[in-house]
Amino acid sequence: MAGLIKREDIDEVRQRTDIKEVVDGYVTLKGAGLGSFKGLCPFHDERSPSFTVRPQVGRYHCFGCGEDGDAISFVQKMDHSSFHEAVEKLAARIGYELRYEDGGTGPSREEVGKRQRLLDAHKIADEFFRAQLLTPGAAEGRNFLDGRGFDRAAAEHFGVGYAPQGWDALLKHLRGRGFTDAELKLTGMFSEGNRGIYDRFRGRLIWPIRDIAGDTIGFGARKLYEDDQGPKYLNTPETTLYKKSQVLYGIDIAKRNIAKERQLVVVEGYTDVMACHLAGVATAVATCGTAFGTEHIKVARRLLSDDGSGGEVIFTFDGDAAGQKAALRAFEEDQRFQAQTYVAVEPTGADPCDLRQLKGDAAVRDLISTRKPLFEFAIRASLRRHNLDTVEGRVAALREAAPVVAQIRDSAARPGYTRELAGWLGMPIEEVSRFVGAAAKRVSSGAGAPAPAGAAEQSAAAPPSGGLVFQRPDPRDPIAGMERQALEVVLQEPGVLGGGAWERFEASHFATPAYAAVHTAVRAAGLAHAADPVAWVEQVRQEVPEPLRALVSELAVTPLPASTPEAMQRYCRDILARLFELQITRIKADKMGQLQRLDAGANPEEFQRLNRELMQLEMERRALRSDG
Repeated sequence: MAGLIKREDIDEVRQRTDIKEVVDGYVTLKGAGLGSFKGLCPFHDERSPSFTVRPQVGRYHCFGCGEDGDAISFVQKMDHSSFHEAVEKLAARIGYELRYEDGGTGPSREEVGKRQRLLDAHKIADEFFRAQLLTPGAAEGRNFLDGRGFDRAAAEHFGVGYAPQGWDALLKHLRGRGFTDAELKLTGMFSEGNRGIYDRFRGRLIWPIRDIAGDTIGFGARKLYEDDQGPKYLNTPETTLYKKSQVLYGIDIAKRNIAKERQLVVVEGYTDVMACHLAGVATAVATCGTAFGTEHIKVARRLLSDDGSGGEVIFTFDGDAAGQKAALRAFEEDQRFQAQTYVAVEPTGADPCDLRQLKGDAAVRDLISTRKPLFEFAIRASLRRHNLDTVEGRVAALREAAPVVAQIRDSAARPGYTRELAGWLGMPIEEVSRFVGAAAKRVSSGAGAPAPAGAAEQSAAAPPSGGLVFQRPDPRDPIAGMERQALEVVLQEPGVLGGGAWERFEASHFATPAYAAVHTAVRAAGLAHAADPVAWVEQVRQEVPEPLRALVSELAVTPLPASTPEAMQRYCRDILARLFELQITRIKADKMGQLQRLDAGANPEEFQRLNRELMQLEMERRALRSDG
C-alpha cells in the first residue's frame, strides 16, 4: 500500500535531479550566461525567451509571468500530476528507491526497471513506424492521409507511422535492439502462435497513443488493404502501460491548451483529433475504443482544474442513432463534472474529419462554437421519441423528460430548462413544474425516476388483481383542484352544461389521470340521464374503471360552497368558465409550442395560420372572462 514518501527522500530526489535535463524534455534551452539557461516559457505565450533555469540552485523562474519552482513543481505543472506522482517519476528517472512512512510502499526498483523497458520498447517502435511511413511500401498509407486532407507535416506532428506488411518487421527490429521475447510479449505489440510471437500490426497506418507526459504507451492501427481480415481499427490490448479506460488520444499535445482555455473537446477518432487541431480546435482528444468514462473524467478534471469556477467539456458525436446513444451515455456521467457539459452534433452527420474535408477548417470551428448544453440535447432527444402533435404524445414526452430536467444540479438552471420544456411541449409551465418537482424529489431521495402518471399524487387506490392503478390526486395541486371542482359541478349540477357548455366540456383536457378517467366516463354517459341526478351519477359510475367508482361517489356528494340557488348558479358558471379558460390557455401553449418548433422561412403559410389561430384563441379567452 502506498504511503507518504519520507521527507529526507524527497529532499534527496530534489538534490540529485538535474533540473536542466528535466526542463530540456519540454523546453528548448540555450545558454544565457554563466550557469544559466533560457528558453520560451511553457506557462504563457511569449516571443522573446524569459524563462530561466539555474541548475546550480535547482530552480526555474519566468521573468514574464512570474512562474517559478524546482524540478518537482515543474513536473507537476507540466504533466498535471500530483506531488506524489512527480516525486516518484523523478526518483525513477535517477534510479533512486524511495522509502515510505507507516510501512507503505512505492514501486520497487525491479518494477520501475520493467516499466522503463516497456516504455523504451514503445519509443523505439514509435520511431520505427514513423520511419516506415516514408518508404515505398507505405504508399497506401500516405494515400489514405492525403485523401483525408493530412499532409506530411501533419503526419509528423501527430507521429503517424506505418506498420509494414509481413509478420516480423517490428519483431526483428526490437530483437536487434536487445529486447527479449519475454519482454516483447508484455508490450501488446505482438501476437503469439504455434511458432512463437509475431507482429500484431501489419500493413496498417499507425497512430502512437501517448500518456499525458508524452510517453508512447500503445498504438492504434487502421486497416488499409482489402485482404486484411482484421477489424477496421485495431488497438493495443490492455497492458501494464495501456489501460484504455484511462487513455485519451491526443492528451499529450492538447493538455496545455486544455488547461489554458479551460475546455476539453471529446471526439471519436484519431483523424477527428487531427482535423480539430489543424482547424484550430487544439483542445480535442479521443477515447481509444471505449466510451468516455469515470477514469477519463479524472484526467479531464485534473486538466480543467474542475473546481466549479468554470470550464467546459464538449462532446462531438455523429448525428445518427449510435451517436445520440453515445451522447446520452455521456449525459449519464455529467454529474461527475463541475464544468459545464455540451454536445456538438453536425446536422448532416459528418464527423470533424469529414467536415474539414467538405467545408474547411472554419466549419470545424463553427461546429464547436455552436455547441448545445448536454441537458438540452438529452431533453430534445427524449422529445423526438414522441408525437408532440397529440395530447397523449406530449404527456408521454413530459413523463420521460421531467426526470432529465430534475437531474440538473444547478438550481438556477433547472427552472430555465423547465420553462424551455414547457415551451417545446406547448404545455402550461405549472404542469411541467409539477412533474419536474416530483421527479427531483424522487432523485434526491434515491427513489429513481418518477412514476409514469400522476407524479405529484399520493396513495394509490388498490385495484383488483390485474386491474388498473390510479393514484389519489394531491389536494394541494392547483390544476388537480380545478379539475375536481369542475367534476363536482358537472356531477351535481349537470344543467349548467346547456347552451354550448357541453361541447366545451367534452373537448376539455384533464391532466390528472384519475380525473381524466372520470371526465371520459361523463362524456361516455352523455346527457341522456342528466335530468335524473341519481341515474346520472350511477351512469357515470358504471362508465369508470372499478377502482374509481368510489371517487365518483365522493365527487357527487362533496358540498358546493353556495347558500342560495342564485349563488349556486354563479359558482357553477364561474367554475366552468375557469375550466374553459384553462383549456384555451392549454391550446394556446400548444400552438405556441408548434410555432417555436416551426421554421417560419420554410413554412410561411403554416406560420401565418398558427398566428391567426393564436389571435382567435386570445379573443375567445377575453370574451369568456368578460362574460364571467
